[in-house]
Amino acid sequence: MAADESGAELVRAAVDRFYDRMLADPRLADFFAGVDLDRLRAHQRAFVTAALVGGDLYAGQRMRPAHAGLGIDDAAFDAAVEHLASAMSESGASADAVQRLRLRIQPIRPLVVAS
Repeated sequence: MAADESGAELVRAAVDRFYDRMLADPRLADFFAGVDLDRLRAHQRAFVTAALVGGDLYAGQRMRPAHAGLGIDDAAFDAAVEHLASAMSESGASADAVQRLRLRIQPIRPLVVAS
C-alpha cells in the first residue's frame, strides 16, 4: 500500500466525510443522537488506519457493547460501509485500498449488527 493511502491526512479527511455522510443519511442519523462525535471520529480514525495497514481492528468485546441496543441491522451496516468506501475514494484512496478496507470491515458485522 502506498504511504499516502494510510496517511493521517487521508484518513482524517475520509472520516470527516464519512460522518458528514452518515449524519445526512436519514436511515443512519438517529444512531448518532447524543453521541460525542469528536470522540467517535477519533475512534474511527484509529479503526480505519488499522484496517488499512493490517493491524488489529478492535477487540470484539469492545465493539459489541459499543453497538449494543442501537438496533443496527444489516441494511444500516451495509449503508455505513458504502458511506465509508465513498468517503475513502473521495479522499484519494486507491480502489485497491478501498476494497481492502471493505474486506477488513466485514468480520465485525456480527459484533455491530443486532442479533
